[in-house]
Amino acid sequence: MQRQIVCEAEQRPPWRVKLKEDSGRVAALDLIKNVEVQAIIGPENSMQAKFIINLGEKAQVPIVAFSITSPSLTSLQSPYFFQATQSSSSQVKAISEIVQAYGWREVVPIYINNEYGQGIIPFLIDALQEVDARVPYRSLIPPLASDDQIGEELFKLMTMQTRVFIVHMPIDLGSRLFTKAKEIGMMSEGYVWIITSGMTDSIRSIESSARDSMQGILGVKTYVPKTIELENFTLRWKKKFHQDNLNIMDVELNVKGLWAYDAASALARAVEKAGTTNFGFENTTGSSNLTDLGAMGVSLNGPKLCQALLDTKFSGLAGKFSLQNGQLQSSTFQIINVNGNGERGVAFWTPENGLIRELNSTNKSMYSTFRSNLGPIIWPGDSSSIPKGWEIPKNGKKLKVGVPVKDGFFEFVQVEHDASTNTTNVQGYSIDIFNAVMKALPYNVDYEFIPFAKPNGESAGTYNDMVYQVYLRNFDAVAGDTTIIANRTNYIDFTLPYTESGVTMVVPIKDQRKNAWVFLKPLTWDLWITIGLFFVFIGFVVWVLEHRVNEEFRGPPSHEIGTSLWFSFSTMVFAQKEALLSNLARFVVIIWVFVVLILTQSYTASLTSLLTVQQLQPTVTDINQLIKNGEYVGYQEGSFVLGILQEMKFDPSKLRTYKSVEECDDLFSKGSANGGISAAFDDIPCMKSLLSQYCSKYTMVQSIYKNDGYGFVFPKGSPFVSDVSWAVLNVTEGKQMKEIEKKWLGDQSDCPSSNTQVSSGSLSLESFWGLFLIAGIASLSALIISFSMFLYKERLQIWIRFDSKNSIWRRICHALRIFDNKDLSSYTFKNKALKDKDDINCVHEIGASDASPSTNCPTSP
Repeated sequence: MQRQIVCEAEQRPPWRVKLKEDSGRVAALDLIKNVEVQAIIGPENSMQAKFIINLGEKAQVPIVAFSITSPSLTSLQSPYFFQATQSSSSQVKAISEIVQAYGWREVVPIYINNEYGQGIIPFLIDALQEVDARVPYRSLIPPLASDDQIGEELFKLMTMQTRVFIVHMPIDLGSRLFTKAKEIGMMSEGYVWIITSGMTDSIRSIESSARDSMQGILGVKTYVPKTIELENFTLRWKKKFHQDNLNIMDVELNVKGLWAYDAASALARAVEKAGTTNFGFENTTGSSNLTDLGAMGVSLNGPKLCQALLDTKFSGLAGKFSLQNGQLQSSTFQIINVNGNGERGVAFWTPENGLIRELNSTNKSMYSTFRSNLGPIIWPGDSSSIPKGWEIPKNGKKLKVGVPVKDGFFEFVQVEHDASTNTTNVQGYSIDIFNAVMKALPYNVDYEFIPFAKPNGESAGTYNDMVYQVYLRNFDAVAGDTTIIANRTNYIDFTLPYTESGVTMVVPIKDQRKNAWVFLKPLTWDLWITIGLFFVFIGFVVWVLEHRVNEEFRGPPSHEIGTSLWFSFSTMVFAQKEALLSNLARFVVIIWVFVVLILTQSYTASLTSLLTVQQLQPTVTDINQLIKNGEYVGYQEGSFVLGILQEMKFDPSKLRTYKSVEECDDLFSKGSANGGISAAFDDIPCMKSLLSQYCSKYTMVQSIYKNDGYGFVFPKGSPFVSDVSWAVLNVTEGKQMKEIEKKWLGDQSDCPSSNTQVSSGSLSLESFWGLFLIAGIASLSALIISFSMFLYKERLQIWIRFDSKNSIWRRICHALRIFDNKDLSSYTFKNKALKDKDDINCVHEIGASDASPSTNCPTSP
């Protein structure tokens, strides 16, 4: 067949090229050294490929391969090697996107244990990881494996959960594999088989008995566009083949034959471009020993021919022919479904558009991996239902579910061993939820609880150690009060949480009424200070406004200060007795009395609340204060909370552990100064367990760390995760969850929540700054008006005795002396002066009455 293809290419001008049928190393050396060929089309397999490629590079002779698809040869990076076939690694993207489209999480590759099979595996695994699919096992089939060896490996796969298999091997070995798989029942409903192009491209040449065993499988096939040139060439080839092989009637030309023809055509075009004038070899020695590599010459036309091959681009029989870096560029793949006597196309995959239903689709602007772009598929077992990709093996073992062994907090997990019957009983809040979740699954799962303990019954390590056992495959899952945190998800998977999330701080509470200074609690310190300052300020304002016109605000300095402060503070109880004569002072006092009225009423209401309502307040509210004061704090032994406290800069010597609720209560009772603790840090569910028993003594203050709560643990990429998470949602949203909580954690409604406790309710300056602003503006306005009237009224006395040479300070002192004098022109002192004058006149008249009886004054006593 291959020689016929070259004969078609030989219609071009003659040039020295050899179709290498003998793949031996000596034959290849003979072709280059003695025949002095200008190029070699071959080899046909990778067994001798590396030697021949190195040989071609040394002699500068192009080596064009048309049947080797292994991607490992490209790593040689020889400029004289051209792989005129699509690398098998070019199809891994199409395979991974099929897996992604159907949501399969685990895939097992089955491949031949040689360079052909192993070459694609690294690329396949990388592509599967990009779509979040895991490879839990790799199945290697020896090239010369017997049917019994194949059956033994398939039986091993049957005991695993994964039901998605990717087969990459030659067609003869693959046919035997599927025949054996059908024999043992692995071609039934629920299984998924995907074959690579190595088998799919030649699937029509498989015997009908083997093809019957492949019903329902998917395949990735190299797509060859139908053209008139291909149709004409196929007719000519079949006619020539039947002339040479009269006994073979039914034969098909596969894509490798088309690649061979395109490779010969490309080489012919390259020779035309490079020219035929310099086909000689430059001999470096005269040795005739066939095995003497040093005696081999160097092709003079080789470099020019290589460049011509790289520049050659045309539409060949297999599609567009273009070599980039010596590799034929990948094109389109067709996704087929083996059904009946043939295969049926269900989709296409292109590097530009991903999975598409039709190549002539108008919507090619978006890359797609949607399942809707694949046509209907008949799966193994003649089923139209999409396999979920995994199932519990009927002949498999029970799931080994690890549970923690604890010395306290038995509400969540309690492990009891009965020595008389040698049985272990596991119960608790987390265990009941796990049992309910597994029952909610749409299929039956057999499992058993295995305590994570030493032979003596003690705990075998921390929760991190227990979770790591799932990664080591010692446990299939973990059920317990296991917190979902980021660093654990690096090697295992969690289900959705079934509890509240977060780490919180619990501290003791105290009754604020039992405090000698409780009367100060209604107002904050800033408000107390502001009120005191305003009392002094108002006293000063009243003194300024009344000093010149009111005798009660005059006298020695001590008398004036005492009178001003007495008047101001007496407004608090409305007991001021001094009469105000200035209208400005009366205005200020009216405003201030209004302010005092509001403050006293608010204070009275707040103090009444403090003394009549129970005030349970936490002893500590600030974590930083705990660190600053060097207080001891506690955490549950073996918990991840230790790492959080260390990150928060707690002194390791100030950390104490507890194992149970009772031990935590005992540490709180002792106190930090007596070997106890001032605060405890733990998961919210554990702290709720503490509060359910001691709700009158402790309270949750704040959440210090955000996590996702408790979850169940499964291996990384386990198909159980999605189904169990779905079941967790069903259980937690139903009535059964409340029953489990009430059974193990008690009725939380019996204990008052810390969120509903009455707070201190201290009134702050923010609530009254508007009142103080009004009083301040009124007082300052009165002072400004009064000062302005004083300056205007006494302007002559202030300025008449001073010239420009006097200092400002002397003028101020003089003005203050004038201000300290009485304002005799005021109504108060004028009225008093008139009254005094009348009294004096009356006294004179009384004295005169003794001399003259005609006076109108009364008789002097």
